Amino acid sequence: MYNFEFQKPDTISDAVAALGAEDAQALGGGQTLLPTMKQRLASPKVLVSLKGIAELQGLCMGDDGSICIGGATNHATVAVEATSYPALAATAAHIGDPAVRNRGTIGGSLANNDPSACYPAAALASGATIVSNSRKILADDFFQGMFTTALEEGEIITEVRFPIPEKANYQKFLQPASRFALVGVFVAKFADGVRVAITGASNDGVFRWGEAEEILSTNFSPDALQGLSLSDSDMIADLHGTASYRAHLCSVMTKRAVMAAN
Repeated sequence: MYNFEFQKPDTISDAVAALGAEDAQALGGGQTLLPTMKQRLASPKVLVSLKGIAELQGLCMGDDGSICIGGATNHATVAVEATSYPALAATAAHIGDPAVRNRGTIGGSLANNDPSACYPAAALASGATIVSNSRKILADDFFQGMFTTALEEGEIITEVRFPIPEKANYQKFLQPASRFALVGVFVAKFADGVRVAITGASNDGVFRWGEAEEILSTNFSPDALQGLSLSDSDMIADLHGTASYRAHLCSVMTKRAVMAAN
C-alpha cells in the first residue's frame, strides 16, 4: 500500500466538501477499493470514509411503503433488519462471507456496479430509487454498463429506496472462490407487472430481461418460460464459464427464482 490522506467526516456535507479535493475518492466498506489500491489499479490521494456518518446508516419504512436503506448500511444489517422485504434480506445474507457482509455497504456496491454483484440486480428488479446528496435516480437510469453508473464526480449515495413487491426471489449460481454471481437472477412481481434483472452474465453489466418480464407478467409460472432463451452474443466468457453456458444459466436461474417466489 502507498501513502494517502484519510478523512472520516461526521456529516454528508463535510463528506461532499472533502470529496472536492484533488484525486479524492469515497470509501464505503472498502471491499473493492482497497484490494484495487493494493494492486495499484487505483491510487487516490485522499480517501473519504463514509462509515462515520450516522445519517447514512440504518433502515426505515418510507411513507409510500418502500423500505429505505442508508447508503453506508452494511450487508449484515440489511440481512437482519430488512424483514419487510424478505427477498432483499436473503440476498444480502448470501453476499460474500461474514467478513464481507460486516464491512461492505449497499451504497458502495451500487456505486461500484461490479458486473457480478448482487445488489444491482436487486435494485434493478425492484425498481429502486437511488438517492444521492443532490438528486434521485431511478435504477433503470442508474446502471450504465460495467463499473459505470449515473453518479457524477463527488456524488454520494445517501439512501436506496426499494418498493416492496407482491412476490420476489433471488437465485444465484455462485463462483465458489469469490462468492460473486456467475449468474444471478432477481425476479420481482408487482401489481402492474414483473421485473427480471440479471447479474454476472453480460459484458454490459446488470440488465433487465424484457422478454421474460412480458411473459411472466401474464403468467407468473416457471413453465411459462419453457423454450425462452437469451442470446450468448454479449455474454461474459472466462475460465469459469463460456458465453453459451452463462446464457443457459440465465434461463435456469430465472425459472428457479419464479418457482421459489410462488
